[in-house]
Amino acid sequence: MKFSEEEINDLKAIIPSVSYANEGGYDYLLLEQLNLPDGCQPSVMDVLLCPNQRDGYQSRLFFASQVAGGPTRNWNGNIRALGRNWYAISWATSPGLNLVEMLAIHLKALRNP
Repeated sequence: MKFSEEEINDLKAIIPSVSYANEGGYDYLLLEQLNLPDGCQPSVMDVLLCPNQRDGYQSRLFFASQVAGGPTRNWNGNIRALGRNWYAISWATSPGLNLVEMLAIHLKALRNP
């Protein structure tokens, strides 16, 4: 994985339960019980951050289930990884972000404008 221990520790400052896995040639960071932005249902959920290019995106954030509340979203990603089903929103990030920036930008998709 191309991310430093410092970046992982910065992510753990936001969400203590972070674990790494590689499956199918992709790196994944499982973030357990992440607090989602206000108005989301459910408000807490496991998410799977794929910091690699995947499906035409610089990175992907997969959710354990589709999130209700907030703006209308294009749920266009559906994978099976780490023995579970995951769902993603069509949401682009820029290259060169650290893990915390990447997560923050993905979570903006769940906020009302």
